[in-house]
Amino acid sequence: MGRKLLWGSLVLAPLTFLLRYTFDAGDVVLFVFSAISLIPLAWLIGEATEHAGEHTGPGIGGFLNASFGNAPEMIIALFAVNEALPNVVRASLMGSVVSNLLLVLGVALIAGPNDARLDRLSLLSQLGLVMVAVLLFLIPSVPGWHGDPERHSLALVTLPVAIVLLLVYVGETTRSLRRHKRKHEESGAEAEGGWTLPVALGALAAATVVTAFISEILVHSLHAFASAAGLSEFFIAAVIVAIVGNAAEHGGAIVIARRGKLPLATEIAVSSSAQVALFVTPAVALLSWLVKPALPLTFRPIEIAAMGGAALVVAFVLREGRSKRWEGVLLVGLYAVAAVSFLIAGDR
Repeated sequence: MGRKLLWGSLVLAPLTFLLRYTFDAGDVVLFVFSAISLIPLAWLIGEATEHAGEHTGPGIGGFLNASFGNAPEMIIALFAVNEALPNVVRASLMGSVVSNLLLVLGVALIAGPNDARLDRLSLLSQLGLVMVAVLLFLIPSVPGWHGDPERHSLALVTLPVAIVLLLVYVGETTRSLRRHKRKHEESGAEAEGGWTLPVALGALAAATVVTAFISEILVHSLHAFASAAGLSEFFIAAVIVAIVGNAAEHGGAIVIARRGKLPLATEIAVSSSAQVALFVTPAVALLSWLVKPALPLTFRPIEIAAMGGAALVVAFVLREGRSKRWEGVLLVGLYAVAAVSFLIAGDR
């Protein structure tokens, strides 16, 4: 019954398009419908990723989910850059890293089996990459804590930082994917029934494209929703945009964890955060030079602390390579604390 309801609720996406382009509905209505529409799309991406993971193994499956799921995040960020909303861009990217590490991973640990064996080496390696990214973010961020954080000189300082992050990501991802492929081949595991790999990848691509369009509608309706709710742009971007923009990974990881495939679910959560920090964020910074104005990666102290702290806490939780539900509760609780901090911090 639940699966039939999810399949049927995919009609919400075309309904949202009709409300936006045919009936010219108000922004608050569009925000609500677009947010709800992302739920079944997230489920579909999770479903497709699970089937793809049966052919590739959990490591590559997690990478696929992160890659397809983060495409809307990049699109949302570029729309915001083009509309001269740099604080919204940085807050949403930071919020994406933090929500994947604390909220998504936490809920996955709660929903999945207790004391399941995880790929400790892969997860800790990716958390190490997040910490490297946070340290490199300090180079343009610290000067931005004094004076105008959007000044052109800091955008120039951001360029080499972005290039180094992309090179590190490409190198480490290539090494990691080779390791996962070898490990999967050595295990001798074969897909049992389910979708073929081309069908799974096709569903992932189609769901991601629709998610991108829905996300664009969501971004353009956020201002009206924020005004109606009386919330700061920083909180909206760091919490609401980050969660909704990453609904694919959020829903996918949780659905997969509930089915007992916790190694894949944890790979999705952690690899997604690493990909946002080392690929999406620097890529947006570089692409911003094309759409203008150029985006300096000048994160606020609270943003740096949130990303670095989340990575350290998760590394501590995963240090033994075993899942524990109480640790999932701890991560979700810490995310609630972070969200309250973002609410108190307000706009820059």
